[in-house]
Amino acid sequence: MIKRDQIPAVLDHPVLDEGGKKIGEAKHVFLDDVTGAPEWVSVKTGMFGTSETFVPIREARVVDGHTEVPYSKSKVKDAPHVDVDGGGHLSEEEEHRLYEYYGMDWDASWSRANQPGEGGWAHGDGGQGAAGAAGAAGMAGAAGGTGTAGTAGTAGAAGMAGAAGAEAPGRRDDAMTRSEERMRVGVERREAGRVRLRKYVVTEDEERTVPLRHEEVRVEREPITDENRDAALSGPEISEAEHEVVLHEERPVVETEAVPVERLRLTTEEHTEQETVRGQVRKERIESSAEEAREDRDGMGPERP
Repeated sequence: MIKRDQIPAVLDHPVLDEGGKKIGEAKHVFLDDVTGAPEWVSVKTGMFGTSETFVPIREARVVDGHTEVPYSKSKVKDAPHVDVDGGGHLSEEEEHRLYEYYGMDWDASWSRANQPGEGGWAHGDGGQGAAGAAGAAGMAGAAGGTGTAGTAGTAGAAGMAGAAGAEAPGRRDDAMTRSEERMRVGVERREAGRVRLRKYVVTEDEERTVPLRHEEVRVEREPITDENRDAALSGPEISEAEHEVVLHEERPVVETEAVPVERLRLTTEEHTEQETVRGQVRKERIESSAEEAREDRDGMGPERP
């Protein structure tokens, strides 16, 4: 169980689940109005800590700069949403849902907080709240007794619970802590698209001009001379005869062969672009009533953010 003097070791430190996985950073601690012991812690979860989830710390423990809770990371992240910024208080309905979600005994806690002589629900004037007002275990703010009937106050905004929680009972801290949010910008790598190479076959028409040769017959006549007279008279004087000549020609023959022409592969290259990210951060401002009065006397209105 977390004690009051361990609150500074809880706030703004990692919260780990039952398996040792980091759930997020502890941002607020809620105290029991009756015992003053830490009862709940809100944990910043999400990629940039954009979500805040409640988890009970009755059975939690602080180990080596972090807090270990007996719940799984998914269990904590799926807990009912509670608006931490909504005035710093838990409504009856919100608190009841948290008790039911974590399997905690709401009736036993409610009865314990409303036992006679136990102080009941704290009011700003220190009086006892109305019996039957809801709020598990009488949750109140870090200073104890600053909440309203049936509600739970956070132990200071953004880390004020640490200073108030570590303070000994009956001792008053006159200092006020001013906190502000810091914007953290990170990057995530995600798939932007896919490119693939696909090979397919197309048929194209192609023309080539080739020379083709062919033979044609030509009749040559030569007169009888002394040189060829003997050859001309070698046959019969009058007869029938035939003489045949074979003609040739060329025709185009088309053949194809597959030859490699190039190789292709896909590679990636990174390009860096500058992008401006804008967000909103909240900052606390502290004003002194003495300063306001002095400015009014000087005839100037106070500057307000």
